[in-house]
Amino acid sequence: MAKSIYVGNLPWSATEDQVQELFGSYGKVLSVKLVSDRETGRARGFGFVEMDDVEAAAAIEALDNSVFGGRTLRVNEAKPRAPRPRY
Repeated sequence: MAKSIYVGNLPWSATEDQVQELFGSYGKVLSVKLVSDRETGRARGFGFVEMDDVEAAAAIEALDNSVFGGRTLRVNEAKPRAPRPRY
């Protein structure tokens, strides 16, 4: 079963390839999605990585509070997105 991992406090210069490489040392990375601002296209400093359950748990354990690109990462299991209110 695949698990989605939230990765926060990424350096704005981080690429999906760099994040895939970082998580790849803990297992097979199924997907990487870095979030960018809709208006400017600039990175927002967070993203999501999808991995198998056991490998995801190992990656979360190892990478939470680790330093990547000079920043301390926040890594945990992604929570389902709360529904946005419709206006």
